[in-house]
Amino acid sequence: MDIEIGAEAKDKRLNQRVAITVVGLSIFMGLAGVKDGNIVQAMQQAQSSNVDAWNEYQATKSKLHVDETALAQVRLLALAGDARAAAAVGAETARLETEIAKYKAEAPTLKTKAEGFQTQYDALNVHDDQFDASDALISIAVSIAAVAALTETPAALWAAWVFGAIGVVMGLAGFLGWSLHSTLLSKLLS
Repeated sequence: MDIEIGAEAKDKRLNQRVAITVVGLSIFMGLAGVKDGNIVQAMQQAQSSNVDAWNEYQATKSKLHVDETALAQVRLLALAGDARAAAAVGAETARLETEIAKYKAEAPTLKTKAEGFQTQYDALNVHDDQFDASDALISIAVSIAAVAALTETPAALWAAWVFGAIGVVMGLAGFLGWSLHSTLLSKLLS
């Protein structure tokens, strides 16, 4: 019992176009994946720095509050009129006032620093979303191209090219820093 399997497609040109499409899109996806990985690492670093900066800001605000409370207590002790403690009260008051001034000066800078890391994270996230959209669209294009090869349907290849082109544009936006961003697609993929 011999069974012959016909492996030749009717339209070799269609299959050649599918193959070239898949190879081109796969190469682009690979390069975009590397860039996206680097962006994700930068996002993680920005997020970590953001958390550290906010923690430093909160610690500064807490130290400020503790020193302000201590200063108020020292001033109350000074009002009690203990002559022996007058010199110590004066020194402690000066030290606390210096610390309070330092913390009041540091707090706005720390807050600005933390907000800067958040801004950096948000900017990187836009490009991460672009690469995610690119990856999704190119994956769809490759899948449609595979169906085009199996069914020998040129219209399916055209659909693959449309999805692939949009995916490449989104990837280029990520590479080149364009502000192109699909909010709808980002919400669907997040």
